[in-house]
Amino acid sequence: MRAIKAILIRNLKGFIRNRMRLIFTFVFPFFLLFIFSFAMKMAPGGLMQPINYLLSGIIIMTVFQTALNNSMDIIEDIASGFMKEIIVAPLPRWQISIGQVLSSMTIAVIQGLIILIISFFIGLKLDFFHTIEIIGIMILVGFTFSSIGLFLATMTKSSSAFQVMVTVIAMPLTLISGALIPVTSMPGILRPVIFFNPLSYTASIFRFISLKMENLSAQELLKQGVSFQLGKLIITPQISLLIIILMNILFFALCVYRFNRSDFSKVKVFKH
Repeated sequence: MRAIKAILIRNLKGFIRNRMRLIFTFVFPFFLLFIFSFAMKMAPGGLMQPINYLLSGIIIMTVFQTALNNSMDIIEDIASGFMKEIIVAPLPRWQISIGQVLSSMTIAVIQGLIILIISFFIGLKLDFFHTIEIIGIMILVGFTFSSIGLFLATMTKSSSAFQVMVTVIAMPLTLISGALIPVTSMPGILRPVIFFNPLSYTASIFRFISLKMENLSAQELLKQGVSFQLGKLIITPQISLLIIILMNILFFALCVYRFNRSDFSKVKVFKH
């Protein structure tokens, strides 16, 4: 377990020392808030707390993208020779992969917490119980998408290919998930795609908690874009949570399996 702890501490120190990343952690959410606040004005009537709706979407989107992008660190470790040194050491590879996932998750949750604290000053109101639930969901989402990111990293042969892959995956998933723009405002042709988007279920349960929708009926949740209807089946936030947990188990097992069998000597690192 010392390998897991060492990788976790090392990656956390790298995050803290990266001042540019810390600055953009604060700047980027405000940029999104400014841009998408106009979209909230065009949202259909009856949308609950549009600004809070947007704030919760920005928080979960940040955790998602940070967790996914942090897997780029493993390719940078290959370039620096660090990965070669720890792989040849008498350490189980599964400990290394778990350390990478946990460090990506921790950094993603830290960034999410920073934005959550900022959101309280902007207008997001949560009691202690709902705040704990939100943090729990951030941890679950961070762990899930860190596993997905590591899984994608083990499948790529170059850092440039990984950057393109993450960009191509992250942008569409974010736009059609309802994290920033309500799914009720999207054209009907995109509705089926929403069901295949894992971030849709993440945004659903996160917004369900952050906007305190526990007392709303199934039809009201559908109107708010928090539940989804697939034929006669209504996918409630509780079902969305179950889907996220199943995804977490699946991709964590896959990323550990792929990492144990990957040949990192064939990975090419793109240098600017």
